[in-house]
Amino acid sequence: MTFNRLDTGLLGRLLLLLAALGGGGYAALHHAYGLALGALGLLLALAVSLTRYLTRGQQALADFALAVQYRDFSRQYPAAPAPASLRHLLAALNQVNATFRELRAEREGQFQYLQTILALLDTGIVSYDAAGTVTWVNEAFKHTLQLPYLKNIHALQSRQPVLYEAIRRAVPGQPVVVKLTVGPQTVQLLVSATQFKLRGEAFTLLAFKNVSQALADTETAAWQQLLRVMTHEIMNSVAPIASLADSLARHVQTVQSSASESVGAELLDDVGTGIRIIQQRSEGLLRFAQVYRDFSTLAPPQRTTLYVQELLETTRQLLAQQLAAQGIEVTLRVRPAHLTLQADSHLLEQVLINLVLNAAQAVAQTPNPRISLLAWPDEQERVVIEVKDNGSGIAADVLDSIFVPFFTTRPHGSGIGLSLAKQIMQLHQGSIQVQSVEGAGSAFQLWFPCPATVR
Repeated sequence: MTFNRLDTGLLGRLLLLLAALGGGGYAALHHAYGLALGALGLLLALAVSLTRYLTRGQQALADFALAVQYRDFSRQYPAAPAPASLRHLLAALNQVNATFRELRAEREGQFQYLQTILALLDTGIVSYDAAGTVTWVNEAFKHTLQLPYLKNIHALQSRQPVLYEAIRRAVPGQPVVVKLTVGPQTVQLLVSATQFKLRGEAFTLLAFKNVSQALADTETAAWQQLLRVMTHEIMNSVAPIASLADSLARHVQTVQSSASESVGAELLDDVGTGIRIIQQRSEGLLRFAQVYRDFSTLAPPQRTTLYVQELLETTRQLLAQQLAAQGIEVTLRVRPAHLTLQADSHLLEQVLINLVLNAAQAVAQTPNPRISLLAWPDEQERVVIEVKDNGSGIAADVLDSIFVPFFTTRPHGSGIGLSLAKQIMQLHQGSIQVQSVEGAGSAFQLWFPCPATVR
């Protein structure tokens, strides 16, 4: 049907063109120059009409091809005023544009959906090409490393050299754990890598998962299990010894009351003394085991709303007399003064007292000893409490071991205080961090989760 209309329109224009040409020639032969000029004008008009008739479809196709090249599918080709022979072509072009617009809208919707999902993940994700140019990065990655932006992966070489080296050596399918210092905190990241090609270009996709809390929980659970086994075996072994020693001591006392003053009586005295020593040491071991069994079975915290200012002031008052006797100056600063947190006051007092007493021992040999109790909220509304001193500091080679149960550098230390503090902070879904320079002092920070994440 379209081809018939096209042939009819073309044939009609050709016939009119031939008629105008013949009429103009006839008029010129008979010296009717006015008619000849009129025929010439008509001839030109018909030639222009024929040219437009033949090239209109080609112009529409050329315009459509140019729009496709620039990915502009907003053009519309009105079919109503066009000749009937072109209406089907223009309608087809409009339909193709509408289809491309739908595909683009669908792709943009899927991209936004993917963006929303990735933004909700707490796993940092970054993608970069063979030259290191970052093509995509999510907010979790920037938050984890505290980077406002990242244009090239090689920029990490100066900011986080340990992480950059791990990325450079990363093998797809073989995740590695990297320990980093990010701001005031030490974090452990699980780094996973994969590679893919997109339109013939190679890309690398990295995923960073903060596993500090998971590893700390696993480590604590392992220590608790070990303590439960140890205390169970110690108590099962020592309890009969203590009971037997007590029975033997009573028998010896009975014999001593009826024995004469002789060598036998002296021997009984020695035996009685030995039995009492066995009994005392056995009871001491039982108490020791009981303490560590209690450590491994801490009850969940009973959270209430605490004013941090009051919490720190209470801690300072409890130890004021002891610290004053040692000549230690204690300062306290909370900003803002009405700062609050959801926590168990008794457990936190236990942590703070232990940290302050540790700080007091650290400044014992320091001129002008000083301990500072500080608290503030960070940019994510997490409450931070810091116990800082100007004491002897902690040696770098033992800094990673101070939270391990039973580890201590003091002759009479139990090695339980800091590990207990760590466990209490984990029960509060928080963490304890330490910064120390040997000979310049230490700062222990208690980091609490933001109120919205407390469960």
